[in-house]
Amino acid sequence: MTATTDTGPGTPDRDRDAAAGGPGTTGRGTTDRSGARPTRLRAWQAGLRRGGIELRHLLRNRKELSGYLTNVVVALLLAGFISDDVPGTRIPMAQLTLAGFTAYLLFQIGLISLPQILVTEREEGTLLRLRTTPGGIPAYLIAKSLLIVVMALGTLAVLLGVGAVVVDGPLPHSPAGWLTLLWVTALGLLAVVPLGAAIGAVLPNPREALAMIMLPAMALLITSGAMFPISRMPTVVQNIASVFPLRWMAQGLRAALLPDAARAAEPAGSWQLPTVALVLAAWAVLGFVLAIPLLRRAARRESGSRLTARQSKAQLSGASPA
Repeated sequence: MTATTDTGPGTPDRDRDAAAGGPGTTGRGTTDRSGARPTRLRAWQAGLRRGGIELRHLLRNRKELSGYLTNVVVALLLAGFISDDVPGTRIPMAQLTLAGFTAYLLFQIGLISLPQILVTEREEGTLLRLRTTPGGIPAYLIAKSLLIVVMALGTLAVLLGVGAVVVDGPLPHSPAGWLTLLWVTALGLLAVVPLGAAIGAVLPNPREALAMIMLPAMALLITSGAMFPISRMPTVVQNIASVFPLRWMAQGLRAALLPDAARAAEPAGSWQLPTVALVLAAWAVLGFVLAIPLLRRAARRESGSRLTARQSKAQLSGASPA
C-alpha cells in the first residue's frame, strides 16, 4: 500500500503552500495578500484546512485509491468462497469473516498506512518544515486524524454496503446495533491511530517501515478472530491476542453486525462489550501518551543536514544494482 504525501505533480501552488504552512496561507505567523495584520488561526482550524487539502489529493490519486479498494475486493472474494456456518449456529461463516475483516481494515489504516505516511513525509522534509511553522505539529496531527477517519469510514461504508449486496454480508439489525457499530469504530480508531503515529515517529524509512509492521499485523489477523472464531485457537494464543486491540475491535464489530446467536462462537459465550470498551480505551490512552512526545522528538531531531544525508543515501541505494 502506498503512502499519501502532501504534494504531487499538478498540485496547485496554493494547495502546496497551505499544506506545508508556507506562503499564501493565513495561518499563525503569516500575512494575507493585502498585508494586513497576521491572522492567528487556531491549530484545529489550520489542521482542518490541511486535512481537506490532503483528502482532495487522495481522491485525485488513483493509485492510492486502488490500494484501498483492493483490500475490499480481497475481503469480498474471501467471503464469497466460504460456505460453512458459524459453529453452533446457522449464521453463514462469510458474515463472521466480513465482520472481522472490517475490523482488520480499520486496524490496518491506523497501524500500517499511517506509519507509512508519517515516515514518507518525514523523509520528504515535512517535519522539518513544521518546525518553522507556529502551531505546525498540532495542525499536522489534526489533519492526519481527519484523513485517517475519512479513509476508515469510507472503507467501512464500501465494504459493508457492497458486501450486503454481493455476498449477503452483515449489517446491523437494530438501532442498538448501529450505535454499537459507531462507538466500536470510533473507539477502535482512537486505539490504533495514536499508536500508529507513535510507530511512524520511530521507524527508520518507508521501505523498512512496511517490512517491520506487516508481519506482526498479519499474525494478529490470523490469531485475533478476524478470519474465523477465536474460540478455535489454543488458549495461550487467545490470551496473547486478547492483549491487542484488533481482537476486541473484531469482537465489537461482530456484536454490531451479527445476530445474537453468533455469541455461541465467542470464548465467553457473550459479546463482552464492557471489556471491548475498556481495552480499546486503554490502548487509546497509551497511544496518546506515546505519540505526542515521540512526534515532538522526531520533529526536534530534524535538520537540513539530516534530511540531505537521508536523501543522498536513498539516491545511492536506488542507484545501486540489485
